[in-house]
Amino acid sequence: MDLGIAGRTALVAGGSAGLGKASAKALAREGVDLVVSARGEARLLAAAREIREDSGARVTPVVADHATSGGRAALLAACPAPDILVITCSPPKTTEDYHHIEVDDWRESLDTTLIGPIELMRATLDGMVARGFGRVVNIGTGAAKNPAEIRLLSGPSRAALCNYTVAISKRVARHNVIINNLLPGMYHTATIEERFNAAAAANGTTYEEETARFVDRWRIPSGAFGDPDDFGAFCALFCSRFARNTVGQSLVIDGGLTNVLF
Repeated sequence: MDLGIAGRTALVAGGSAGLGKASAKALAREGVDLVVSARGEARLLAAAREIREDSGARVTPVVADHATSGGRAALLAACPAPDILVITCSPPKTTEDYHHIEVDDWRESLDTTLIGPIELMRATLDGMVARGFGRVVNIGTGAAKNPAEIRLLSGPSRAALCNYTVAISKRVARHNVIINNLLPGMYHTATIEERFNAAAAANGTTYEEETARFVDRWRIPSGAFGDPDDFGAFCALFCSRFARNTVGQSLVIDGGLTNVLF
């Protein structure tokens, strides 16, 4: 299927690993030129090389933290007029007990998962409106709709981001500028592999056994963690010409874990 975005330019903030990289790769396969950012240079350069080799796309890596004003300035200097904006980040730390969350933890989470995305959108939406095309996808977490104490540093701020994006999506949609959110559950990303391999080493089990235990504990209906490439395909679709009438949606892709109607 031709998604109708070949030749467009995408800024993927937080695209060096996991679902961000999978989304960048899916866009590159559609002929989109990429500017990809991350905080860690080595992993970012490796990801950019991998995407180029996979797709032949033009990929410009930018070492920057979009949680900071300086990082956002660096991103916008490299890509001042993106047609597509995809924003994500490494998941904030899990929290088994709300008592252990300090004020600085909240500030760090809000800077990365709420303020950073809002400011990037604020800086780029007017240009999209003027050009008559724009797609924005925020990659958040299913915890935005399905609160859990273990995801307190991720869910509340992403829920606020969903609220913000749905509100402003109504204003820009008439100009073919479409904003949506993707809310993933558990996927086989590098972060998850590191976490569950560590648990396996501590428990004398395997990665597969640890992920299966998690699936059973949380009663994930699909019975499995997701494939990042599958997620990337959804992100590319949300960035496509076919998303013209999909406005202000927050789609949960978590194997059926979230038990809500809307």
